[in-house]
Amino acid sequence: MVDRPARRPFASLNAGALLREARALAGISQAELAVRIDTTQPVVSRWERGIDQPRVDALARALFACGFSADLVFRRIDDVDRAQIRAQLALTPAERLVASEQMSELVGLASK
Repeated sequence: MVDRPARRPFASLNAGALLREARALAGISQAELAVRIDTTQPVVSRWERGIDQPRVDALARALFACGFSADLVFRRIDDVDRAQIRAQLALTPAERLVASEQMSELVGLASK
């Protein structure tokens, strides 16, 4: 049983096909989707047929209106690293020791 659109790499994303699939799985018409995202049915139709491409935020809103979330996050490459550094600096010495011990255990388990 298919209950969600298939995963696709961003480079090969066909936004229209994804939107059509999500809408079909949600069981709603183009007109209903248009109402939910404050646009018109012809706009949704053009997206689904590939005549026009929705902006990323419009695609995310449309998927959300169909009951799905788009796991697409834009951030600088080093933002994750900086967040991890800030989190590590915020630890107390005791918390750092526990984290180090846990990491050592994980490395030990992974090398078996």
